[in-house]
This record gives sequence, C-alpha cells and structure tokens, in this order.
Amino acid sequence: MDEPDFFPAPPLEERVIAILGLGLMGGSLALALRGRCTGLIGIDPDPQAVDLALARGVVDQASVSPHKLLSQADLVILAAPVGAILSLLRALPDLHTGMAVVLDLGSTKSDILNAMKALPPRFDPLGGHPMCGKEKASLAFAEDGLYRDAPFVLTPLERTTPHARSLAEQLVQAVGARSLWIDAETHDRWVAATSHLPYLLANTLAAITPLEAGPLVGPGFRSTTRLAPASLTMMVDILTTNRENILESVQRFRQTLHTIELSLKAGDMETLRIQLAQGAANYAALVSNEGAKG
Repeated sequence: MDEPDFFPAPPLEERVIAILGLGLMGGSLALALRGRCTGLIGIDPDPQAVDLALARGVVDQASVSPHKLLSQADLVILAAPVGAILSLLRALPDLHTGMAVVLDLGSTKSDILNAMKALPPRFDPLGGHPMCGKEKASLAFAEDGLYRDAPFVLTPLERTTPHARSLAEQLVQAVGARSLWIDAETHDRWVAATSHLPYLLANTLAAITPLEAGPLVGPGFRSTTRLAPASLTMMVDILTTNRENILESVQRFRQTLHTIELSLKAGDMETLRIQLAQGAANYAALVSNEGAKG
C-alpha cells in the first residue's frame, strides 16, 4: 500500500498533541508545551497521575484510557519506558483511527524504530530521545524547564516525511532544546557509553560500599552514585534493548580499569599519573562545546 500524502506541516500552534505517559518526561514536556499548541491530551494508566495532571493544569484533557481521547490528536508522543513504548506501538493502530505523526521519547532507539516500521501508512513516525531528566521519575517532579538547552536526539526512518521532520523541529524549539539528527545505531552506541554504563557503575559502586562507611559519605560519593536508585523497570528495559552496545562499553571499562590496577600493583605511579591525566583530558573534551557537537 502506498504511503498517503501528508499536507505540509501546519504550525505547532495548530496541533492537538497527545502525550502517552505522564511521568517526569511526559509531564515536563506537557508543561513546556502549554500555550504552544491547540490542545494537550494526557494519557496514563495511573489514575493518580491523571488526577494530578488535571489538578495542576498540566494538560487540557486526561484519561487512563487511550480509546477515549487519542484519535483527537494529530501528534502522538510516547513518553514511557522502552518496553511500554513497544507495547503502545503494537496497539496504536487500534487506539488511533486517523492520521498522525508519532514521536517517542525512549532511551534506546533501534528496537523502537524497527517496531515503528510496522505501523500502517497513515502514521508518520520518527524516534526521539531528549538527553535530560532526574533521578525521580514521577509527575510530581515535572518542570517546564527540564528540556531547556538539552540535546534532543531525532532518529528518522526511511518513511519519515518532511512533514514529520518539520513538526519535530518545531517541538524541539518550542521546549527550548537543541535537535540532533542521527541514526538509531549511532544513538544507541553513544548512549551506552554516556548514559547506560554510568548507571551500571553508579549502581555497582553503591552495592560494594560497606554500610558501615555511611558516616563518611560526602558530595563526591553522592554525585558519583546519583544514578544508582533509578527506576528498575526503566533500566532493565534499557539494558535489554541495548545489550550489545552496553557489553562493549563494559568491556572497554574493564580493560582500562585493569591497566590502572596493574599500575597500582606495580607501584608505578608515573604510569598511573599518565593514565589519570588521560581520563581528565577526555572529560574536558567531552563536556566542552566542541565535544558536545561531535
């Protein structure tokens, strides 16, 4: 079946947007989009999240049931853990009876884009991943400035139209983020190193630290292990759907840590100094504007 024609994308201000998932990311996105679109619909399986969203005026309409409201939207945003996004993509043709641009906010992209390929031609999908967040993931911690100045990855499919690309750019600009167009494989390889391995390291460090050392926990330990209590459901989804890239990052870390261990065992402080200086130099490059662009 041929892909249907999509009219040129009207401004974001003329769109009705549905956000499926009213946690930290979906709620913060809704707050940032208030007044920037014709209507905001929130959908979440948790009745308390729906009630809170309505009470705070986060969205115009909200429900626990996608069937009631979803077909009003011409932009559907999937703001849920990766496993839930995959389930929503399978259900979407039955939940939305019209045409719509579909954007997800999932932390890994390859599996999600593969699932998007199976959507009927009346949907115009592309992947997304805003590089921002907090350790606390509920709507209660949502804020309208969460996305501001953050990189917002956009990963198109071959079928993604200029219509959807234009709308995605408008959305990114509306929430104050910076778009970065890359393919799904590159995204998953990069975030394995910058996001997923850091979680594993933080969690492991917290796990091996003796409880009796608690009185000496200070800012350094807290900042290094900040990611340790992240949502297990979310993180297991991420680790499952980006397993090969994460394993590669773990292997590189293990090899580098082993060389440091050998220098310590040998008492070779000069080699150790060189190794630590290399890490410091890489850090400076990664967090600089030049590193961020690369």
